[in-house]
Amino acid sequence: MTDTNAKTGRFHGLLQSRAIWPLLALALILIVDGIISPNFYDIRIVEGRLFGNLIDIFYRAVPTAMVALGMAIVIGTKGIDLSVGSIAAISGAIIAWRIQAGDPHGVVLFYAVGAGAICGMWNGGLVAILGIQPIIATLILMVSGRGIGMLINLFYGGTNPSFQSDLLQGLSTGSIAYIPTRLIVFAVLFVVVWLVLRRTALGLFVEATGGNAAASNLAGVNAKLIIFVAYVICGIMAGWAGVILTADTHTSDPVSVALYIELDAILAVVIGGGSLAGGRIYLGMTVIGALVIQALTTSILISGLPPEYNLIIKALVVLFVLVLQSEKARRGLMTKLWGKA
Repeated sequence: MTDTNAKTGRFHGLLQSRAIWPLLALALILIVDGIISPNFYDIRIVEGRLFGNLIDIFYRAVPTAMVALGMAIVIGTKGIDLSVGSIAAISGAIIAWRIQAGDPHGVVLFYAVGAGAICGMWNGGLVAILGIQPIIATLILMVSGRGIGMLINLFYGGTNPSFQSDLLQGLSTGSIAYIPTRLIVFAVLFVVVWLVLRRTALGLFVEATGGNAAASNLAGVNAKLIIFVAYVICGIMAGWAGVILTADTHTSDPVSVALYIELDAILAVVIGGGSLAGGRIYLGMTVIGALVIQALTTSILISGLPPEYNLIIKALVVLFVLVLQSEKARRGLMTKLWGKA
């Protein structure tokens, strides 16, 4: 009886965990995909690279996951960044511009990511130094950023802002040992961000600032500097997403590249257990959240449903996952299962 009670208690605690619901949602979506498409789990090698629906989910989730990692840090400071899609557009425009100008492609990559960092500095300056509310501060660049990208396209007078770059396109669409290169790039970036946050004091300072900035200042933490750094990191990750997306199509399209990616990134953070009230950062679960979003998109596409239903179904499933993450909803579920919370 004691063992039974212990197992029940562990299961009870597991269901109360925020982490379990995104993982269950991802598993359920993949199971449904396998039912809808019997060949869904097939993986094959085509032209020296792994192909298949599962690989495609990871492959297409990379830009959103990149942006979501930066967004998780900003949200951890109790902020928000609505400009990440525009930052990606600016980075893509700079790539086309500087390649057309004849710059070395390695330098162009530095320019593109550096542009993301500069945009992050702009947002961080408005929020941390001038004290403007994050949603308003980042809305400025969100609105103007794509226009800036279109102006950059006009700088070299081209009507077809396309380019060819073995380096950049290799980072986006290439492969190493059958593994898509962008997955390797993302893995490296994830490890770097994880090390910076979990093996230095920065992660603790970010969470402390998000939990209570005034108390952090009294404890000796420079909250303004921490917020500034968070937006810079977010800008850098958005710049990398711009590199991957622009190199994928080898053309600069500021109007449509990374469109609405800021919403998916915020959603990925929240699905991963993050709170817009700040204070906690869940890097691994944020990636799971991005995979849930992409897996759901893939499921809708392979189901053959009319595109008019896509966003509605996506919203309903995401709402279901978020409701299950609610403490009240979990307590209600416990009451239904065991008659007590």
